Amino acid sequence: MSDMMRLVEPLIPSLRRYARALLRDPVDADDLVQDCLERAVSRWHQRRSDGDARTWLYAILHNLAVSQMRRRAQRGAHVTVEDAPEASLSVTPSQDEALRHRDLMAALDALPEEQRSVLLLVTVEGLSYAEAARVLVIPTGTVMSRLSRARDQMVQLMDGADAVERPPLKRPLLRRVK
Repeated sequence: MSDMMRLVEPLIPSLRRYARALLRDPVDADDLVQDCLERAVSRWHQRRSDGDARTWLYAILHNLAVSQMRRRAQRGAHVTVEDAPEASLSVTPSQDEALRHRDLMAALDALPEEQRSVLLLVTVEGLSYAEAARVLVIPTGTVMSRLSRARDQMVQLMDGADAVERPPLKRPLLRRVK
């Protein structure tokens, strides 16, 4: 048990960060991480002793997230105005950093799930191509291909040249004055 805690506990912040990036909802992300940890604890005996606990946990988290997103897509989102968080009904902030963050999140949301997962695992979580390939159960070459396409698409989306036929993302027209 102490061996498991020693391996799992340092990974919890990065699991939360990945879950939040995937789901974009802190409450759902925390629930997802808890489900992931429960599954890891209950199936710790099934883990290969020569395997990496980090990639194993990311694989569990990713698979749970994909299942949850599929269920949501089938069910559809329904939130009444009274139940919606006040922050979601507010006006977009006018600060430069907040606008860039919004554009980045919108561009990230516009990516297909396969590209978004690879991009997050490699660039945000710092996994190697091989580790990301093991998490997603795909060949390393596919990871590199998806990552390249995701990076190209992010550049296009951030620059406003969107190939998905939607209005270009508005980049802030502010300049810095020193």
